[in-house]
Parts: sequence; C-alpha cells; structure tokens
Amino acid sequence: MIPGQLPTHMPAVVFDAGLKFISAYPVPAPPPGWALIRTLAAGICRTDLEIVKGYMGFSGILGHEFVGEVCACDQADWIGRRVTGEINAACGHCRFCREGMGRHCPERSVLGILNLDGCMAGYCMLPAANLHPIPNGMPTERAVFIEPLSAACEILDQVRLEGTEKIAVLGDGRLGILCAWVLASAAGDVTLVGRHPTKLQAARWRSLQTTTRLSDVTGADLVVEATGKPRGMLDAMKICRPRGIIVLKSTLASQGELNLAPVVINEITVIGSRCGLFKAGISQLEQHPDLPIDRLITATYPLESALRAFERACSSDVLKILLETR
Repeated sequence: MIPGQLPTHMPAVVFDAGLKFISAYPVPAPPPGWALIRTLAAGICRTDLEIVKGYMGFSGILGHEFVGEVCACDQADWIGRRVTGEINAACGHCRFCREGMGRHCPERSVLGILNLDGCMAGYCMLPAANLHPIPNGMPTERAVFIEPLSAACEILDQVRLEGTEKIAVLGDGRLGILCAWVLASAAGDVTLVGRHPTKLQAARWRSLQTTTRLSDVTGADLVVEATGKPRGMLDAMKICRPRGIIVLKSTLASQGELNLAPVVINEITVIGSRCGLFKAGISQLEQHPDLPIDRLITATYPLESALRAFERACSSDVLKILLETR
C-alpha cells in the first residue's frame, strides 16, 4: 500500500503516560479502503490537553484537527489532493452506521482519541469515505479549523432555532468563539460570556455581543457551555430560563462535584454535543468569507517543537496553537 519512495519512519507527538516527541515513529500502513495522508498542519485543542490529563485513557499519537495531502489510497482519484477528514472511523454495519450516525458507532475508533493514532505526525490514516477535499483557494491555516467549526455547527443540527431566541455561549476559548459565531449566523441575540477581554475582542463579529459578567445574561432560551471548566455547568444552569436548553460542549478529565437539582426544578433540557459533519463546517467557511478565523491563531510551531507548543497551549491567553510539518 505504501509506495517505496515514502519513508518508513516519521516524527510524531505521542502520549504514553507522558507527552513526548518521537523523531522516528513507524509510518502507518493503511488497510484496504483507507488513505495515507501526509500532515500539513494540525491544531491543538482542549480535548488534546484533557487527554494529557488522563481523559479517555488514550495512548498513541495525538491530534484530530488537520489538513493533509493524500499520499496513498486504493481509490486513485484521492492521491495528491489536499484534504481533511471526519475523525470517527466506524464499522459501517451496525444500527448507528445504517442510520447515518457513525459518530456513535460502538465499534468506532477515533483519530487521536480512541484506538487510532492521530494527526500530530508526519502521516496519519483514515478511511477514504471520511475524507473531504479542501476547496480550492482556501488557505490551509483556515481549513484546519473545519473540525472544530463542524463541532460548533452540530448545535444547529441538534437544536432547531427560529432565530428569535436569546442565546448565551459560556467560554471565550476557540470552541466557545466558534460556537458563538455559528449561532450568530443563525440568530440575532447571541452573547458570548468570557473572562478575557482580549479574547472577547477577537470574537467580535457581526451582531455578536460579548461580556465578562455572567449577570449580564439572564433567562436565556439556549445556553452553550464551552468553558472547559467544571463550574461551567453551574453557570449555565444559573442563567438558563425554565424549560430552556443547555448544550454541553466541554470534555473534561474530571467534572468535580455537580448538583443537578436546578435541571429538575426548572425542567431544563440538557444536550451533550460532540462532533459535527464536516460538510457543515466547510459550508460555514464558504458562506461566510468574513468569518475572522485568523484572529484565533495565537502561534504556529514546527512539529518538533510540540512539547513547547503544548505548554503554550495551556496558557490562559491562548486561543489556537497550530503545528506544522516541514
């Protein structure tokens, strides 16, 4: 499957009871129907930082946000194309797969998260069915946001909006900002609540409102919790109206103690929200060319400086750190 001119080893960012950079990790050999992809750029996200803390018990190459170039595939029309890819590799046969919900396949592997080496390496692999071509003219550093932007778009698939709702997004990190932008494209009253004035300034787009005070928002019809903090759910319950909706986006290694009595008392609907279909994220980028994605990039590091990049990604002033291969 792997042409002879490709290397047998590659640089990789590996978590195995500790984060490490390995300069000579074996290049994967994709099975039939899969593609070998040379990574061009990868993003560090909150999930990666939580995996390093023990989330999911994952061991292997990290990373699931990427843009790459297909180097080998038994479907020849993919070779040489710049792509990104859905991160869930499903069985294709179970009930969930038959219903178009491969993201919930009980036998799935997940790129850089569950039983499948990720994209923070010279090469990664995914089923060809998971691949999406990057539109011509879309810069790689913009396209690398397709995965988190698609996760933000998943909210619109889970909650049907009229456009008149009062909406609050909690958390001014990269996912919170992306959620706020997606919701601001569908509704007129959206407020992003955060703790960092510089991040909130970067988030300004169209009619989106921003504030550092939770008390500025009360009686929200929809609250999106994307703080990455255990107390985020407590704040969401505080500002959600009776019979409102809370969408949970944070994935945490430790949730801490949580009193859910307000959910029962106020009859609040709570929705867990994870991955979204990439066609939605790509569509957002194409339909809204003024979406200021570049504001979210704090810094770019070469892959061999990944340990320094991860350390930087933990800083409170950071939005998105990218890794590039050379």
